[in-house]
Amino acid sequence: MARTRKRFIAGSVCPECKDDDSLMLYEEGGQEHVECVSCNYKISERDATQKNEAQPTAANEQVIGYFKP
Repeated sequence: MARTRKRFIAGSVCPECKDDDSLMLYEEGGQEHVECVSCNYKISERDATQKNEAQPTAANEQVIGYFKP
C-alpha cells in the first residue's frame, strides 16, 4: 500500500483555531484534503467546491487555490 504524502502549507492559518502554519495538505482517493494538526479541522476538495457553489465569494475574501506539484 502506498504511503500518503502530507505537506504543510507555509504561511497558512487555520480558519477554526487560528493557529499559524498548522495546515497540511494531502491527497486521498483522488481528492485533496486539508487538515489542521492542532485542532483536527478538516476540509476536502469536494466540501470546498460545494461551499463555493452555494455561496458566492465577496470581493474582499481570500481564495485558496489548489496546487498540483
